[in-house]
Amino acid sequence: MTSPAAPSAAPGRLRDEAARRRLSRRRAAERRFKAYGIAAIGVAIGFLILFIFSIGSQAVAAFSQHKVRFDLVLAPEIVSPNGPGDRHAIAENVSGFYRLVREDLAARFPEAAEAGNLRELNDLVTRLAVLPMAREVAENPAQIGQTARLTAALSDDLDLFLKGAIAPEVRARLAEPAQVERLPAAPTTGALFTLTGPGAARPPELTRVLEAAAARTGEAGGFSVFIQSGGAIARLIEPGGETPAEPAIFERLTGDLGALAGARPHLRAVLLPETARNVTDRQIAWALALQDDGRITRRLNWGLLSNADSTYPEIAGVLAALVGSLLTMAITASLAIPVGICAAIYLEEFAPKNRMTDVIEVNINNLAAVPSIVFGLLGAALFLNVLALPRSAPLVGGMVLGLLTLPTVIIASRAALRSVPPSIRSAALGIGASKTQTVMHHVLPLAAPGIMTGAIIGMARALGETAPLLLIGMVAFVAEVPSGPTDEATALPVLIFKWSTGAERAWEPNTAAAIVVLLTFMVVMNAVAVFLRRRFERRW
Repeated sequence: MTSPAAPSAAPGRLRDEAARRRLSRRRAAERRFKAYGIAAIGVAIGFLILFIFSIGSQAVAAFSQHKVRFDLVLAPEIVSPNGPGDRHAIAENVSGFYRLVREDLAARFPEAAEAGNLRELNDLVTRLAVLPMAREVAENPAQIGQTARLTAALSDDLDLFLKGAIAPEVRARLAEPAQVERLPAAPTTGALFTLTGPGAARPPELTRVLEAAAARTGEAGGFSVFIQSGGAIARLIEPGGETPAEPAIFERLTGDLGALAGARPHLRAVLLPETARNVTDRQIAWALALQDDGRITRRLNWGLLSNADSTYPEIAGVLAALVGSLLTMAITASLAIPVGICAAIYLEEFAPKNRMTDVIEVNINNLAAVPSIVFGLLGAALFLNVLALPRSAPLVGGMVLGLLTLPTVIIASRAALRSVPPSIRSAALGIGASKTQTVMHHVLPLAAPGIMTGAIIGMARALGETAPLLLIGMVAFVAEVPSGPTDEATALPVLIFKWSTGAERAWEPNTAAAIVVLLTFMVVMNAVAVFLRRRFERRW
């Protein structure tokens, strides 16, 4: 008779308490490691979103622009002194077209001449902003002698003001028709008038605007208040009180006071004093009046992509730098890719394994880690001083970046060749193929996706380099699009560096927009690399 067997442990359960504790700790460690990985990915995505938001929020302002419409009589003696057949002279006649623009603005705002503010008025449109006008008329000279509707970019400071980037504002609209009473004024100032609401007291909306502006600025006089209706613009010079005996006093800046009387005008407080702005109260009034006239519209800023660099932010573009970058990348690719691939094939497939090849491999790996500025010094000393090649040319920039990219291409190409299984080589040699045939007909096609990926990533790195190009003079101001690799040119990274040091505030959104253009090209290049790898990659 046999005794009953002892009960066994449940399947999958450990009987030893110490083993269960070790298993529990191991599982807890695995959960922590997984949590660390998820947290790291979250931090990386967070920084990426922050970067995109920071750049994108600044670049948005540069991708749109306010334009001023002008109906100009194109007098032949002004716009085409050499005759309508000389299109080049018409396209370069900035002085003539700017004269027409100034006369049109002076006719629209006669108070500027009366008060001696013509210089402020002319600053609404900068001199070179009329260059697109001249080129448009040069393309269609039949307009000469007629009235033509042309547009010019508003000055960068006023453009930023209308976009709300200069100073925050407090706005309101009167609920009841305004009562306007003109006061005596000195001849050198605009008309003074009182503005009252119901009961001949200060309009309650004005009181709320003043209180909100004072609360946000922390001081009573740290802002400007404008009233606007039907093209008439005035500014507050005496806030008055709450009783009819202390009315609010305004000064007319432009327009007819009759447009304010009996209307429900808009109030806007600009929460920055005039002394702290690059735009005056009168310039703001003139811009708002042109906006009321329907002559100022906000459009996409195609000039950012179609114009070359300029000293004026409102007409500056990235076209010359973009073409310079493409020419530089073409020289870089023609130097680094074929030389790098050939060097990788020789070192990986044909070179004997001896001390000399070991030294070469070590130096290639070291060159890949050399700072880019060292390559710039090498290019300046060799290509400019010794070979006397043209300074600030894509030819020299491409050669310098080619030397910079060459180690990366060699290393990536060798890694791609090494990833081809040895059985492919053995099979090719076994059926009678020579060493060269084996490499060219079998190994190289299979390694091509990795080689192309490495080459494109190396080119993307070269596209974003700035220091080498600064040292060879590609930081020069280039106002014309280069037509060849030996013409004076600049590149996108250098243009971004140059714009970021500009004193005017309008360069900030322009810099962010140029960064977006550069990142777009880099993303496209990396996307092409991923596509080629997935399209032609073989799984072993």
